[in-house]
Amino acid sequence: MTDLVKRLVPDELWTLFRRVVQPTQVIRPQGGGRQRAGDRECLAAIISVATSGCTWRQLPPVFGPAWPTVYRRFAQWSRERVWARLHRLVLDELGARGELDWSRCAIDSVSVRAVKGLLTGPNPTDRGKAGSKIHLITDRNGVPLSLGISGANMHDSQGLEPLVRGIPPIRSRRGPRRRRPAKLHADKGYDYDHLRRWLRKRGIRHRIARKGIESSQRLGRHRWVVERTVSWLAGCRRLHRRYEREAEHFLAFVGIAAALIRQRRLIE
Repeated sequence: MTDLVKRLVPDELWTLFRRVVQPTQVIRPQGGGRQRAGDRECLAAIISVATSGCTWRQLPPVFGPAWPTVYRRFAQWSRERVWARLHRLVLDELGARGELDWSRCAIDSVSVRAVKGLLTGPNPTDRGKAGSKIHLITDRNGVPLSLGISGANMHDSQGLEPLVRGIPPIRSRRGPRRRRPAKLHADKGYDYDHLRRWLRKRGIRHRIARKGIESSQRLGRHRWVVERTVSWLAGCRRLHRRYEREAEHFLAFVGIAAALIRQRRLIE
């Protein structure tokens, strides 16, 4: 195993990944055949594609498996929702250590250009060019708790309820699992009374800027963490522009980028 594979997939991340994906035994009654490519090498190659932004065909041979093998493994794991299960497992580890701060969570979204595929739409802020939008909720430290994608023409406010519902039950250092923030910060894109009522019914306090009344700068004192997380996601160059035709593949890269952010938090 090369040093590059160990650097891209450190032992801590590999241990968690093995709890999600069990080793596959390939038995050929007739014998012979090539040995199955290792999961750790394939995972390192997928992370390399995500972080470098290269195409599958440009994947360097240093990892071992050929690019069609890596792509098939990526598509298989995406269908099996491996990235979502890894996301929940890392959150459980952080929650058990008491490293998730639920006191002030924040919600935001970011649009990216899209070449093709489902869940795309004309971006109203980019001359109507096709695009997709990434929605996310983070805790007070900027750790992503819930993620989602949509077309770029979907209003931010429509993503609030699915994102809040999408927060999984996460372990706590003490007491039962938790899935509701104590308070949610949002910008003026979420300034709707029905969203405030919906949050109050679920016992979530809200701090949403009001259009024409409040300045977004004041709210930014607490909401800057989600902006920082958006910039961390941009470190995954595969998210600079959407090339994936399949929506689940684009969501998979979003999940991989978020998992890398959480994994860095684990080893700090």
